[in-house]
Amino acid sequence: MGQAQQIEAPQITLDELLTDIAEFDAIFDTWDDDKKAAVEGFRKSVDGLHREALRRLISEVKSEPAAMSALKGALGDEVVYAVLRHFGLIKASLQERVEEALDSVRPMLASHGGNVELVAVKPPNQVDVRFVGACDGCPASMLTFTAGVKKAIESHCPEITKIEQIKGLAAPTDANGGVQFVSPFAVNQAGGWLKACTLPSIPDGGILKLKLGGENVIMSKNGSVVSCFQNACAHLNLPLDDGEIVEGILTCPHHGFQYDLQSGECLTAPEVQLLPHAVRVVDNKVEVRLAQ
Repeated sequence: MGQAQQIEAPQITLDELLTDIAEFDAIFDTWDDDKKAAVEGFRKSVDGLHREALRRLISEVKSEPAAMSALKGALGDEVVYAVLRHFGLIKASLQERVEEALDSVRPMLASHGGNVELVAVKPPNQVDVRFVGACDGCPASMLTFTAGVKKAIESHCPEITKIEQIKGLAAPTDANGGVQFVSPFAVNQAGGWLKACTLPSIPDGGILKLKLGGENVIMSKNGSVVSCFQNACAHLNLPLDDGEIVEGILTCPHHGFQYDLQSGECLTAPEVQLLPHAVRVVDNKVEVRLAQ
C-alpha cells in the first residue's frame, strides 16, 4: 500500500477562536457564583500549565540562534502572537501600546461626538494621529491634542518623542445649531472659568481683544465656531489684534505670519500655532478657561 497523504485541516482564524471563547464566557456568566469560581479556578490552572510550558520552551530556544530566529518569525502569526501576549511572555508592540493610549482618551472624545485614529507608527520615535467626527477641525482640537492625546501617548510610550496631528477630512457639524467650541479635556474641569464677553460682542469673521486673568487674548467667531487664543504670534510673541483678517485667516501685522482663526494653525509655518484657551457659552455669555 502506498503512503497515505496527510490532509491539512483548514486554518482557524484568531477571530473564530476568540468567538468560541466568548460564547463559553456568555454561558458561564449565567451560572451562580460557586460555579463561576470553579470555572475561573480551572482556567487559571490550565493557563498556568500552558504559560510554564511555553516559558520553558522559549528559554530552551534562546540558546539556539536559528531556533530563536524561527520563533521571532512565528510571532508574525496572529494566533501565536495573541497567545504569547496573553501569557505575558512577550512585550506589547509599539502599535499596541499607542492604541492602548488612544483607547484611554476615546471615551472622553466620544462624549463630544469625536474620536481619534492612529494613522501611522514610524519607529523609532514618531506616531501620526488624526481627529475624526466633532474633534476634526474643532477650534479646541489643539487643547484636546495636547492635554489628552499627546499626554496619553507619552505616558504609554516614553520612547515616542514626536507626535504629529494629521489634518482631518471634514469639519464638525452640530445638528442642534449650537456652538462647537469646548475641548472635552477642559469642559469637565471644575473652576477656572472666567467671564469674557457676550456672544454678540464678538464680530462675525473678526476678533475681539480682551485681557483675562492677566493674559491678553483674542476672541473669534465664524458662524457657529467660537475660539480663543493667546494674543501672541507664535513667531516672536508680538500681538496679533491689529492684523488683517480675510475669510477667517489672520495675518500678523509684524512679519506676515498667517493663522486659521478656527484651529489656530499657522499656515506660514505648520510646525507652530497659536496657544488655544478653552471656551464655553452659557446663556449667550462667553466664558474662557486659560490654558495652564
